Amino acid sequence: MEGVLRPLSVVGGALIVTLVVGWLADHVLRRVDARHPETPLWDLLHRCRLPLQVVLCTALLRGSFRSAGVLEDHEDAVGQVLTLVLIGACAWLLVRVAVAIVEASYARYAARAADAARVRRVRTQVTLIQRVVTAAVCVVAVAAMLLTFPAMRTAGVSVLASAGLIGIVAGVAAQSTLANLFAGLQIAFGDIVRIGDTVVVDGEWGRVEEITLTYLVVTTWDERRITMPVSYFTSRPFENWSRSNPRMTGTVFLHLDHSTPIDLMRERLHEILRGLPEWDGRSWSLVITDTTPSTIQVRALVTAKDADDIWALRCVVRERLIEWLRREHPYALPRINTAPAPGLEQAPDRRQAPPRSEDIGPGPGTT
Repeated sequence: MEGVLRPLSVVGGALIVTLVVGWLADHVLRRVDARHPETPLWDLLHRCRLPLQVVLCTALLRGSFRSAGVLEDHEDAVGQVLTLVLIGACAWLLVRVAVAIVEASYARYAARAADAARVRRVRTQVTLIQRVVTAAVCVVAVAAMLLTFPAMRTAGVSVLASAGLIGIVAGVAAQSTLANLFAGLQIAFGDIVRIGDTVVVDGEWGRVEEITLTYLVVTTWDERRITMPVSYFTSRPFENWSRSNPRMTGTVFLHLDHSTPIDLMRERLHEILRGLPEWDGRSWSLVITDTTPSTIQVRALVTAKDADDIWALRCVVRERLIEWLRREHPYALPRINTAPAPGLEQAPDRRQAPPRSEDIGPGPGTT
């Protein structure tokens, strides 16, 4: 009977202690979170409850399983398994705590910061720091697990002796991976590109959605995802429309007839812009930038606070100017000059006085 009660009491006691500690930790975190709603730290620490319970339960079982007489013929194997689980659970808990602290710090900074570009920069750095910390903890945890095996400890001297050769071989084999890794760190702390930036790469317009240590994801305007190695952004030129300031200047080009009333068109452009919320009011203009024997090129310049607004603004301005010309000044639209333009007689600047006789000269047959 004792051979059954002792293992049950040890395992049951470990589970009860684990559940009680988990409940107490959860209760304390909820009370602290209710008193300090301004910071998300305590709410984020709730994610650490499960790894904390695994660490506590594994530690209790690791320290008491020998006295419980569980699997006495396989005590070494059970101890090895519990040790490996304990190391993995500690690494899991450490990663969760680090992520909670970093996320809480970023949330408090983002709530106070007024510069959106700087917030995106900090977000990019925080994301990459989390990935570096996670990778480092995982590497250390795997190394600690391997060192728990006696064969690995005895082979340590030979491993250290051949470390130089292994490093050279690994560096050559993983040259592109290491290049992307260092490029990711350069992007994080060099402020080259950030999460949320509007970029143009290989002729594709989109926003940076995710940055990892090896690749970067750009979401295009039509919701496609372009995955690119981060080394691309450190070795090739690309357009970043929101690096220091998201404000943009856009242009609308129209090919019109030489008779176009530019002054009236300029006034109409200003009226259109005053009624559009996308226009930020910084600047506008309308000028003739080029001319050909049959048409003139008119450029309307507008400004907006970001890339989305400038695109919408350009489309609306183009539509309304063309509609206004078609309705009010159809003679200004480009045409083939082999037929009279519709509405030509209504154009005040096209009316001409009848020619004088002295300008024409004597007609044929006149003496």
